[in-house]
Amino acid sequence: MSVSSLNLKVTPTSQSRISELDKNNLVFGKQYADHMLACYYENGEWNTPEIIPFGDLSLSPATSFMHYGQAIFEGIKAYRHPDGSIAVFRPEDNWKRMNVSAARLDMPEIPSDIFLDGIRELVKLDEAWVPDGENTSLYIRPFMLGMDEFIGVRSSLSYAFYIITSPAGAYYSKPVRIYVQDQYVRAVPGGIGFTKAAGNYGASMLPTRTVKEMGYDQVLWTDAFEHKYVQEIGTMNVFFIVDGIALTPNLDEGTILAGVTRDSIITLLKENGVEVQERPISIDELVEAQKSGRLQEAFGSGTAASMSFISDLTYQEETLHLPDINTWAISPKIKEQLDDIRYGRTPDTHGWIFKI
Repeated sequence: MSVSSLNLKVTPTSQSRISELDKNNLVFGKQYADHMLACYYENGEWNTPEIIPFGDLSLSPATSFMHYGQAIFEGIKAYRHPDGSIAVFRPEDNWKRMNVSAARLDMPEIPSDIFLDGIRELVKLDEAWVPDGENTSLYIRPFMLGMDEFIGVRSSLSYAFYIITSPAGAYYSKPVRIYVQDQYVRAVPGGIGFTKAAGNYGASMLPTRTVKEMGYDQVLWTDAFEHKYVQEIGTMNVFFIVDGIALTPNLDEGTILAGVTRDSIITLLKENGVEVQERPISIDELVEAQKSGRLQEAFGSGTAASMSFISDLTYQEETLHLPDINTWAISPKIKEQLDDIRYGRTPDTHGWIFKI
């Protein structure tokens, strides 16, 4: 065992699994790098983090997060640059957002050194797992769990924080088909829709599976009261280009995740002279815009999905087809600019790149 300069205990694996990785056939979330970070919160403080070989966890059947849902996570990506170096995209923003989720679920905040230095040391150790192909990356998954061995409805007193990593290809390989959900509800004001809590995703599984069986790729959620205003897609925030203006739902009610990719895209849109409106967007407005030929482009945004173009939306048996993507003028340009920054093909003028 060795101790890094950052006071991380590091136990390297005795046998790397890198030879099992087919970098030409990466499937999102299927393979994991050799190591993971683990850190435990006990008696009101975080212990020294450790990097250990990736492996299974040993848990009591009474571990509290499995019963009461104190489980949060983040999604981040590391990219291989042309000179062979590695950079992580905006991890500080994910650290801040994870602590927002922690506060809402009455979990302890994670210190920046454990989160950011932990990512740096973990990715550095597993550098060989960062792919270099087009549209590839190393997906980084930090998560925190309530760990008390206690079946009682209260906040846990002990927690575990882990980081695992996974080589990833494109999340969606083609433009996505979206079904506008007007039966089930994802989030309500005052709830936890703005957090990356595991329960948000658990509640989405049935509606998502149902629409996939209908031939769609994802659900576009609507508000809980009128099922009139669009919120976010199951794996992404959402944008619409109408009359050359970028529309995206506002975050004011706390029902939508404040996406890091969303924020990056808004910045790039404005820099390209595109007006951005963050406001309530009704499905009726989108239907009317499509029928009058003013709905020009639509896409989702997220760490895993990056920017995913939308081919059509179906709402109450009516399908809104987007124009041919080859005619789009705004979204492809923004996607190229964002990818160029992430992959180090153009200078980072925003302070978004975290070098490993």
